[in-house]
Amino acid sequence: MTENTDTRDTDATGAQDTDATPDSIATDGGTASADAGGSTTSDSGSDAHGCSTADSDGEVAEEIAIISFGRKLDTAEEIKAGLADDYDLIDIVEYHGDVFEEHWGEYDCFVGLMASGIAMRKTAPLLDDKWDDPAVVVVDEELTWAIPLTGGHHGANGVANDLSKLGAVPAMTTASEAAGKQGVESRAKAVDTHVVNGDSTVATNLAVLNEELGPVERLDGPNAVLVDDDVTVLKRNTESGVVLGTGSVSGADKVQFLTAWRAALDEADLTSADVEFVATATRKEGEQGLLDAAREFGVGVAYLDKESLLEFEGPTPSRSKELIGWPGIAEASAKAAGRDHELVVEKRSHDDAVTVAVGR
Repeated sequence: MTENTDTRDTDATGAQDTDATPDSIATDGGTASADAGGSTTSDSGSDAHGCSTADSDGEVAEEIAIISFGRKLDTAEEIKAGLADDYDLIDIVEYHGDVFEEHWGEYDCFVGLMASGIAMRKTAPLLDDKWDDPAVVVVDEELTWAIPLTGGHHGANGVANDLSKLGAVPAMTTASEAAGKQGVESRAKAVDTHVVNGDSTVATNLAVLNEELGPVERLDGPNAVLVDDDVTVLKRNTESGVVLGTGSVSGADKVQFLTAWRAALDEADLTSADVEFVATATRKEGEQGLLDAAREFGVGVAYLDKESLLEFEGPTPSRSKELIGWPGIAEASAKAAGRDHELVVEKRSHDDAVTVAVGR
């Protein structure tokens, strides 16, 4: 997946940029890959679109129904309150024998506050196609376990992960996640894209499992490309939005990232709602403050390699180029990952800890 190093990259302001590594698929524009918390890696003139948060496109759950027995409604309310900021709609529906059939197709994901056997028996006859069926997760009354039953790569794993905020342990059984790797659908979600040809993911997820999937290749149009059945094609969910390019000293915290990002967005009269995803260098994977800040923004993190950043070096001088050969990460990431490779806001520094630039 992504390389995990602790090297740091110092720019002209004294702030240090860190980074991480890649993986693969084909997008409508560069090379990229994403990681579980919504991160991706991008290569060679890439668009960081490769693998945190999209529409209800069959890969991401945004509208949820919590199915609960009457005696467990207090716990259902607790779940709803805990997940309220993460989803567009959360309804609580009291259980009866035909509840799943009655509401099938109305929600992206059902959270069954019940024994897994009940949910399995009631939903099994309704299942048709994994790309169209709602995801199903079960959680026990004590919020000890969150178990995706179906649609792990189509929203269930994400919901189970979010339930961990309430203390539940997410029990993933999809092969890539069970092996500590990120499936293709999760990578697509991380950079606000969706999978166009779902059948291809059998092969590409197997490649993820075997560590054979390279970076996501970006192809800018107008163009035409011929691919075989084992190439997964990703397409952006939106035609607008900006990318935050960011670097930091090792250990910068969530508040420092958020403060820097919001200041840069304010300068361009933008808000977090305008951000497609965050881009940084491959050496930044695992930087917890960055991941926490991106999660608060509701976006993914894309990691770009050295060659990609050198191709899109920004205008602000950076000492890191002469010291270790890397360009300033904030501007280069914003340019490389942006759909038009343009800077909206040049590099800004906060607390000598975080650098940020805004790209389009």
